[in-house]
This record gives sequence, structure tokens and C-alpha cells, in this order.
Amino acid sequence: MADQLATDIIDKIKAHAEPSGEEITLDTELTSLGIHSLELTEIIFDLEEEYGIEIEMNTVEAWSSLKNVGDMVEAVRGLIAQKA
Repeated sequence: MADQLATDIIDKIKAHAEPSGEEITLDTELTSLGIHSLELTEIIFDLEEEYGIEIEMNTVEAWSSLKNVGDMVEAVRGLIAQKA
């Protein structure tokens, strides 16, 4: 079951995903939603603005670590915790 942060992030992802009719969960692969680098960048900007965090996305390694929705939720959760 997703908590509020996960639900908020899923809602942002839905706004950029290609509609498929399937439920988006923490295990959903971002590429299966049609989310590629441009859409991912827009989602990241939205998250940075909303939560006052900075997501380092300049390296190939950082991009490749975000495979599914849960990876993104955990990355944001960790950055929020560091800020507190």
C-alpha cells in the first residue's frame, strides 16, 4: 500500500504517462509507461519544486537507477529526509 508521498508521485507520473488503463504501482517500470528522458526530467522538476529538494540527474548512473516508480519514491524520500 502506498503512503501519501508515493501516491503524490504516482499522480505526477500519471500526468506524463501514456494511458494504458493499468494501475500504476511502486513496481511499475517507468519505461512501460512510455516515460523516457524528457518526461522523466519534467517529473523530476515537478518533484523538486513541490518538495524543495534537488535531484542530481547529471550522470548516466543516476538516470539508470530510476527503473520503476518505487525507485523514484525512495529517491525523493531520501532527499526529503536529508533536508529535514
